[in-house]
Amino acid sequence: MPGFKIHNHQQAHFITCTVVDWIDVFLRPKYKKVITDSLIFCQSNKGLRVHGWCLMTNHLHLMISAKEDHNLSSILRDFKKFTSVTILEDLKTNSKESRRKWILWMFKKAGRDNPNNKKFQLWQQGNRPMEVISNTFFIQKMNYIHHNPVKEGFCKKPQDYPYSSAQWYIDKTGIIPIDEILI
Repeated sequence: MPGFKIHNHQQAHFITCTVVDWIDVFLRPKYKKVITDSLIFCQSNKGLRVHGWCLMTNHLHLMISAKEDHNLSSILRDFKKFTSVTILEDLKTNSKESRRKWILWMFKKAGRDNPNNKKFQLWQQGNRPMEVISNTFFIQKMNYIHHNPVKEGFCKKPQDYPYSSAQWYIDKTGIIPIDEILI
């Protein structure tokens, strides 16, 4: 997306990864696990630092940065490629997803319409990265991330939604370990 680029890879960025056409792919626990396991893998093996996150049914909000000597754009590219391939392969072969044919058709159409892809596309192009430059911006975006499931009616309190970092900021528990930062 023009105007939105990562320049300082070690600085925290607010990023949203969105499924093409806002298709609700992350309804099934197995696809949520693909995302969370991938984020944990990127933390352990690729230099990703996760400061906040929330996985919704069709998008993923992240507050992330890269460790020194790591490239945040490359980490995101690898994350999106791996999760796409894994989810698409499951949809093609093993899925009990009732919307399987329609989802695959939509992903195939999106891939065909995008000159950067050859066959299928799960994630929309671009992440609209916004560099965190102040405490105010950080708090605003973290509140937005953590209140997204409340706004959608998935829970009453942010910390009750398991697919986010809200609980971590209360008692240091949750699916993904968080790299806390001071702005």
